[in-house]
Amino acid sequence: MNVKTNTDLEFAYGAGHLNPMKTANPGLVYDAEATDHIKFLCGQGYSTENLWLITGDDTTCTTNGTVWDLNIPSFTLSIRSGETVTRSFTRTVTNVGSADSTYKVKVTASRGFTVKVEPSVLTFKSIGQKLTFTVIATAAGNELMLSGSLVWDDGVFQVRSLIVAYASQT
Repeated sequence: MNVKTNTDLEFAYGAGHLNPMKTANPGLVYDAEATDHIKFLCGQGYSTENLWLITGDDTTCTTNGTVWDLNIPSFTLSIRSGETVTRSFTRTVTNVGSADSTYKVKVTASRGFTVKVEPSVLTFKSIGQKLTFTVIATAAGNELMLSGSLVWDDGVFQVRSLIVAYASQT
């Protein structure tokens, strides 16, 4: 993607074109539980009363989370122009594809953006099995936006996630 012809970069198309036939059998899924979202809302300063409005029960904040803690298939860093930031994201994926499958990661990133994934191979032995990986992204805020992606590929399924670093002007 060319920054001069498409200044929105990764935001221009999201995680890719949606193929409705593939959504029924995606291979891997990122499960985000209600508790993940509640921790995030607590970290954003939501009051107990606001949580009650959202959850419909007597949920209270016991721990605070951040957007980085949400188990979602995207990764975003916000940095100030001119600074370098390294952020670690931990995600868990659930195998809903083939029982015995091995996914290898392929990372692409724009210049000035370093992305490592550990481990780089996920080996599943059963459907429903969950495995965790960590993304370590380092971005230098010399550009307005740096982008990339990671794709877990087992030869049958390709599961793509966006990685974006966005530099604020302040």
